[in-house]
Amino acid sequence: MSQKKAFVLRLDERTLEAVEKWANDEFRSINGQLEWIISNALKSSGRLKKTKSLGSGDPEKEEK
Repeated sequence: MSQKKAFVLRLDERTLEAVEKWANDEFRSINGQLEWIISNALKSSGRLKKTKSLGSGDPEKEEK
């Protein structure tokens, strides 16, 4: 399992409310939703290789 780093993120109230509603709709925490959004954006932009095991975060399992 990959280690996670904590950091401060500041969002305006409107954005946070939208993320919170989206997270609730998908039965995720706000943190989990933000991780999912960032991960999908990185993959779709080609900046992060898709892994064979979803959400593994293990570079050993990345497709070559």
